[in-house]
Amino acid sequence: MALTITEEAYNSLLNQARNDAPIESCGYLLGPDEETVTQNYQMTNIDHSPEHFSFAPREQFEALNYARRNGLKIVGNWHSHPASPSRPSAEDIKLAHDPDIYYFILSLAEETPVFNAFKIQNGEVIDRINLR
Repeated sequence: MALTITEEAYNSLLNQARNDAPIESCGYLLGPDEETVTQNYQMTNIDHSPEHFSFAPREQFEALNYARRNGLKIVGNWHSHPASPSRPSAEDIKLAHDPDIYYFILSLAEETPVFNAFKIQNGEVIDRINLR
């Protein structure tokens, strides 16, 4: 099965990122299985930084409960790069602790946004999927 994202989920995260810019935006991407994103669970970047993000622990807990209650899986987490390319930074790679999920990055650096998903294991990017 190929990784997919619905237009509704993509538009939700794109609008969130544009509204939050120049601060990095973030959230969880949820779906019925590990390869299908149907929802953007918006979260707050508690760092309020244009160069890095951190989830609010309470929101992480609420997202996990929401997913469980609705029979959804966490396909991955996402964040925006308001002024840099859609690729993991050294910090992104260092903080990627779950080898089973995707790490999505939306770049707003160019006129047309670029949206990629990455698999990161043992401190290395092992796969990149261009979604937009």
